[in-house]
Amino acid sequence: MTPLDPLFLSRPLAHRGAHDLAAGSPDNSRAAFRAAIASGCGIELDVQLSADDQAMVFHDYRLGRLTAEAGDVRKRTSAELQEIRLAGGDEGIPTLPEILDLVAGRAALLIEIKDQDGEMRANVGPLERAVAAAIRGYGGPIAVMSFNPYAVQAFAEAAPDTPRGLTTCAYQPHDWPELPEEVFAHLREVPHYDRLGVTFISHRATDLSRPRIAELKDRGAHILCWTIRSAAEEAEARKVAHNITFEGYAAVTPRP
Repeated sequence: MTPLDPLFLSRPLAHRGAHDLAAGSPDNSRAAFRAAIASGCGIELDVQLSADDQAMVFHDYRLGRLTAEAGDVRKRTSAELQEIRLAGGDEGIPTLPEILDLVAGRAALLIEIKDQDGEMRANVGPLERAVAAAIRGYGGPIAVMSFNPYAVQAFAEAAPDTPRGLTTCAYQPHDWPELPEEVFAHLREVPHYDRLGVTFISHRATDLSRPRIAELKDRGAHILCWTIRSAAEEAEARKVAHNITFEGYAAVTPRP
């Protein structure tokens, strides 16, 4: 198991970059990543798969919320997606290799592989392999995570030496309407931690009091959390978490 670079624990992580629509920096945009680097923070970003099996830096499954287009990201080629403008900015959807070139080791980079069907099933592989191919040879601090344990396993097979973790939460039914009760009841206790050889989790901040989180921390797991939106929330989260993913305010950088 490869541990996290210390930067993941010493610098707060800007959620989808330091995005600010009023400043022309949509989430998961080049402008948002440049702003995060300038502020000295780490970066959390999301990847989805294009029609030609390329890793695209984009959060949603569908284009409608974040662009003026409609339809599934998965049905457009990488070239087509790069031409689609992000709402609130003047740039297209970036590829992961492009963002790796932009960051170039200047910030810790936490990549979340989005589950591709919303059901946490084992029909994975193309996106995980695309991410592994993109980061091969990258020299900066990097780590990869996913809600879907099968995605983490597929990524581990493709890039066994890259630090990996699980994105986790309480799996409340209203947040996961597509999942049957037995699935999220199972996942909320992070049952795959040992099997997958992960070294960290990124857990929803409102659920950090769960006993399983304390157990994992006592066993040496690094606990990150999401998404913090105020100094008060940050102070509370840091009672448990080693580091935070934040947005919308200036997070505190802990002293060494």
